[in-house]
Order: sequence, then structure tokens, then C-alpha cells
Amino acid sequence: DTKDIRGAIMLNPGSDTKIYLCIGHTDMRKGANGLSLLAESILANQFCSGAMFVFRGKSADKIKILWWDGQGFCLFYKCLDSGKFTWLKNDTKGSIGITRGQLSMLMEGIDWRNPKWSKAPEYAG
Repeated sequence: DTKDIRGAIMLNPGSDTKIYLCIGHTDMRKGANGLSLLAESILANQFCSGAMFVFRGKSADKIKILWWDGQGFCLFYKCLDSGKFTWLKNDTKGSIGITRGQLSMLMEGIDWRNPKWSKAPEYAG
């Protein structure tokens, strides 16, 4: 499902969708195939179950979200104009589970661990 909010398409995963934040940074040049290999190496048993995998680039201003919709891989990409996506400081490989609410905050540039704006939008109205 998607919803149109402030002119942007937002993801709306189902309540049973598992969301995994992939620890460390990822080469944002990778497409669906490269990210699927990373997701499979992290969680082989969740790889094609409809789970979402969230990856962040080294510069911290880009994220990609990969999931399998039953027919193929879907890839969502977001690049912030300013500010950074809050991430874990650990550079090892692996993942942690996050909630739908935490994903929503992360995508808005809010520290999902302690919800405050990293930089409030200048165009909110």
C-alpha cells in the first residue's frame, strides 16, 4: 500500500511485515540485485518472505528499502536535501528489527531512537 502525503509517496507496510535495519553503510550504487544478495546474507530465511530491508549510504543522506512483493523486488530510494538519516554507530554487518513507526520516523529524518527532528522541514505548511 502507498499513501500520498505532502505530495510524496510513502510506504505503508502491513502490520505483519518485518522490517530490518541493515547495520553499517551500504554502497548506494547497488540496485535491487546487489541489495538482495546483501539481504540474503544477513537473513537467509526472511529474504523472500515480504520482509523489508533498509540500507543507508556512507554519507548518511540516502536510504534504500528493498522488499519482495511476491512477484519481484521493489526498491524505494530517498535522498535528503539536508540533514542525515539516524543510524546505529556499529559498522559490523547484521541487522536489527524496527517497527513501522520507527521506519516512518527514519524516513522523515527524525531520530527514531529519540523522536526529535534532525532538521525540521522548511516547507511544512
